[in-house]
Amino acid sequence: MGAIADVFEDLDSEVPEAEFREAVAEKVETMGGLADEETAAMLVAHELDGGGEIEGIADVEPGMEEVKFLGKVTSVGELRTFERDDESEGRVLNVEVADETGRVRVAFWDERAEAAAEELETGTVLRIAGRPKEGYDGVEVNADRAEPDDAEIEVDAAADTIAGLSLGQSGVSLVGLVLDTDSVRTFERDDGSEGRVANLALGDDTGRTRVTLWDAQTERAEELESGDVVEVVDGYVREREGDLELHVGERGAIEEVDAEIEYSPETTPIDALEIDTTVDIAGVVRSADPKRTFERDDGSEGQVRNIRVQDATGDVRVALWGEKADREIGPADEVQLTDVEIQDGWQDDLEASAGWRSALTTLDGVASADAREATGADSDGTSDADGRAGTAGSGASADGAAGLDSFAGGGAGAGAAGDGGTTDGGDSGSIGGDADGGADAGGKATADGDGTAASNGAGEPIEFTGTVVQAGEPVVLDDGTRTVSVETATEVRLGQKVTARGPMVDGRLDAEDVL
Repeated sequence: MGAIADVFEDLDSEVPEAEFREAVAEKVETMGGLADEETAAMLVAHELDGGGEIEGIADVEPGMEEVKFLGKVTSVGELRTFERDDESEGRVLNVEVADETGRVRVAFWDERAEAAAEELETGTVLRIAGRPKEGYDGVEVNADRAEPDDAEIEVDAAADTIAGLSLGQSGVSLVGLVLDTDSVRTFERDDGSEGRVANLALGDDTGRTRVTLWDAQTERAEELESGDVVEVVDGYVREREGDLELHVGERGAIEEVDAEIEYSPETTPIDALEIDTTVDIAGVVRSADPKRTFERDDGSEGQVRNIRVQDATGDVRVALWGEKADREIGPADEVQLTDVEIQDGWQDDLEASAGWRSALTTLDGVASADAREATGADSDGTSDADGRAGTAGSGASADGAAGLDSFAGGGAGAGAAGDGGTTDGGDSGSIGGDADGGADAGGKATADGDGTAASNGAGEPIEFTGTVVQAGEPVVLDDGTRTVSVETATEVRLGQKVTARGPMVDGRLDAEDVL
């Protein structure tokens, strides 16, 4: 028997053979070089039994035995040749198709690849039957059969958005704001070759996502920085630990573009933080401790740095792990931290942990409203009733109020004019305003007669009691709400509660006594 007869014999249908052969002949004529008689016969048979039909491209998943769907061609790749293990030559052509629900890459092989390269063009609607699999750039379908169709398919030609990403989507093109980058990491593949991977955090007006860069694309992670606006070209979507990620491989690209991106993170107020949750927070950095290194159980070296972030509702210690400990973040910086884990901290206080999945971004304007309220800023630069300093543009105003700039130089406490008390401004060890409206800033800035600040090397001696959270150089003390770096030759141990007395010099307490 011939190929058509073989297919008809396996067909579970009441259609007469003559009618079946006529349909096959019409199919061959319709498809031109895309199908021979056997392929056309199989197409007709599948149309008659109706198996494998799905409602839309979004339903295509790896592991399905076979799927049938309609899709409009959105791009046609180049016909590529390669050598198989048996040294024969293979050919492949990748075609992107889309419908109202999504996009998918369809691979045509060998003879079908040649025919598709000659006959397909953007805008053609195809009826496709094939086998889905997890490809290098996301889900793709190996085409067993494809034929032109007269159906009308509306495809949104607009760029993708982060909120619109869906699992298995490929051919993604979107513009976003770089929120954070990390370094390139190397790994060994199963074949012994070396691979490279790096990550970006990207945001737009619909949300944010992690972008994973592979091999040659990883160079972009070293070239880009927070605040750059980029376009991701030909990305694909995968899932990791329950979250969708956008991946960029060999066929994709990331290019800087001149565009305005509105990104407004939805953050959790600090006073609403709960243990064992993962949240986003934003605010102003109130204090920043020195970086500490430590040895892990496996003998490798790690590093961590603590900062304290304050918004209008409160403040929280944030542990920056790994490369984030190297970031140039200091008092008065307005920051946003995403995907931080809230854990138990010192003295039953909550602590936020910013690990590899977290993003740390310094964004002008993102936290500014909370930052101004958190530091007591009013439009006229005066301080709140509780004595917190208001923003005055520069370090201190004539009436003794100090602005965000007073947090610089290792932390500065700013007191309201006439209160003569102490405040906990940028650094836990800073002291407040003098009775004449002066503000202690870093070492000590005392007010001259006209209310302007005069810089001195060291302030009046202060006393600070806290738990040793770093026993090295310098010693770092923590009292549960504040931290102070202490210069001392006295030997202390981690967890010990001590009291240090001495003047503040360059943002550190120069201890004359440690008790």
